[in-house]
Amino acid sequence: MLEYLNPTFAYEALIAFLNAGGPVLQAIMVATFVMWALLLERMMYWMTAHGGVAKRAKRAWEARSDHNSWYAHAFRDRLLSEAKQEAERFNGVIRVLVAVTPLLGLLGTVTGMVYVFDVMATTGSSNARLMAEGISRATIPTMAGLVASVSGVMCISFIERTAQKASGRLADDLLIE
Repeated sequence: MLEYLNPTFAYEALIAFLNAGGPVLQAIMVATFVMWALLLERMMYWMTAHGGVAKRAKRAWEARSDHNSWYAHAFRDRLLSEAKQEAERFNGVIRVLVAVTPLLGLLGTVTGMVYVFDVMATTGSSNARLMAEGISRATIPTMAGLVASVSGVMCISFIERTAQKASGRLADDLLIE
């Protein structure tokens, strides 16, 4: 049981898993790491920096003496737009990665099945041992792509909901007199 805590064992298990999934699994791993790095950056933004962005916008609005003119409305819209743009940074890239990971999983399914048929063609029979590698190349990337996509969808939905609520609160705080 203690061998599972050994970093060398974990590394070797990861390498074995990546080799069993084929090259497509490595692409899924890279896409997933990039997606999670961006998700963590967004989570850190919401925990630390967004309050400062909102406070700067409120201070800039309160520093204006005029809140009724067309210019004041344009200035308010600019403040709201800048805050919203900062709140939604990287959301599009994350959405693309969420959409790409299951497609990469399907690509892994296709390449794995091609490998199975190639084994069948070269050996002239259905050798179960040789076909097992192709089947693992077909199923592991599909599973990994779906797991990455579902986890990304849940997180980005939460982040986008948080951004919408924060934008609405900021719009309410920048009162027009």
